[in-house]
Amino acid sequence: MSHVPPTDLEARIRCKPLRDRIATPEEAAALIKDGMTIGMSGFTKAGDAKAVPLAMAERAAREKFRITLMTGASLGHDIDKTLTEAGVLARRLPFQSDPVLRAAINRGEVMFIDQHLSETVEQLRSGQISPIDYAVVEAVAITDDGGIVPSTSVGNSASFAILAKKVIVELNLSHSPELEGLHDIFIPAKRPSRTPIPVVACDSRAGSPYIPVDPEKIVAIVVTEKEDSAARISPPDAETTAIAGHLIGFLEEEVRKGRLDMTLNPLQAGIGVIANSVLSGLVDSPFHDLRMYSEVLQDSTFELFEAGKLSFASASSMTLSSAWADRVFRNIGAYKDKLVLRPQEVSNHPEIIRRLGVIGINTALEFDIYGNVNSTHVGGTDMMNGIGGSGDFARNAFLSIFVAKSVAKGGAISSVVPMVSHVDHTEHDVDILVTEHGLADLRGLAPRERAPVIIENCCHPAYRALLSDYFGRAVSTRGGQTPHILEESFDWHVRRLKTGSMMPVA
Repeated sequence: MSHVPPTDLEARIRCKPLRDRIATPEEAAALIKDGMTIGMSGFTKAGDAKAVPLAMAERAAREKFRITLMTGASLGHDIDKTLTEAGVLARRLPFQSDPVLRAAINRGEVMFIDQHLSETVEQLRSGQISPIDYAVVEAVAITDDGGIVPSTSVGNSASFAILAKKVIVELNLSHSPELEGLHDIFIPAKRPSRTPIPVVACDSRAGSPYIPVDPEKIVAIVVTEKEDSAARISPPDAETTAIAGHLIGFLEEEVRKGRLDMTLNPLQAGIGVIANSVLSGLVDSPFHDLRMYSEVLQDSTFELFEAGKLSFASASSMTLSSAWADRVFRNIGAYKDKLVLRPQEVSNHPEIIRRLGVIGINTALEFDIYGNVNSTHVGGTDMMNGIGGSGDFARNAFLSIFVAKSVAKGGAISSVVPMVSHVDHTEHDVDILVTEHGLADLRGLAPRERAPVIIENCCHPAYRALLSDYFGRAVSTRGGQTPHILEESFDWHVRRLKTGSMMPVA
């Protein structure tokens, strides 16, 4: 390990004894051994460890070793891809979005544990899953007493660092030191004597601006300057604009009925193009003084800020396109009094979501005629990314909304099916479904009432008669509380596997 750090690092590493622990990525990676469990920072490509995992992959070319890797959510810079190709990953949790890792998971080469994002550190804290040997955490600074100041995400980094046996810090000089003060690190007490989490509004602060860590646990500091990976965010298209329009019209009607006011309730939106586009649609809506209590802040958050529509946003990470990252992070001081980043077990905590009455907007792969939602599996078998935080919000939201385009693959796949091939969110947790064709309000409806509403409002016209026919025959021939013809209920999925399309062959 190198000795005295450069003078320009002194403001970043304020705990003087730790300046002697600066190491190269290779030296830090050498500390990680076969069979270890590693907790790494990173939440939807933001604030992820960058240098050490890449050095681990390079080492694996010479010395084979495998690890269990926990993160907050997905990683940037092709890190999951690189670690997978190097054979480093034996087990991965709780979320990923990399095509190479996804393929390895679906081949059974990497064991993937798909978890609600609020649950990973709860299980870690209570000893229900393997303890962490090393935490690798990106930071913008280290305080006088060894506290770690996170960068553009918190995710699970705080609990990883607190619970790990040893900590490796990646000090990233590309991040502005003005990020310090943006974070609110609150760690819930152990159960069963836990007291309520004192977050009663989006702008509540309950903890400290850094991760409290015994400096003796910090065994290496790796200095990096690699920026976060940019989010790939497409502009709204005709379908996502229509989805936003249906949803805005619905919210306006909720205001007219006295269930909401023009400031709405705090908003949550999942990661991805559709949810981001829906929030962007609020820029031209009549709503004002909006607030967010979400897990990820995307481009749409800052579009709403600049339009004067949004007053405060709380989340666990900021994942932005290149253009918006440049605008926001060069001027982060202008946003600091409007933002807070929290650990994901707080941003996604069911207690707080229910207390604040969050309006949750998440994306579905498919949903069925009774309102069950599949967020994770294609054809009921192949994992896409994971459930993420959608379950945390869906079960506990004031309004649980799922959005999707009505068809995929040029119309070969219907997003509305007789029965979903995999259930992530049961009908009991889903209030509103929206596609470009319309909105289905499922509140207060029994299953037999739900099906016609979903078919009429959400289904693509090409599939509408087929669904109506299935539902009608299910009612007349089988009946029951939730009518199904079991020997036909998965026919659409089987047909897609055989022919590439859910549409019957003429």
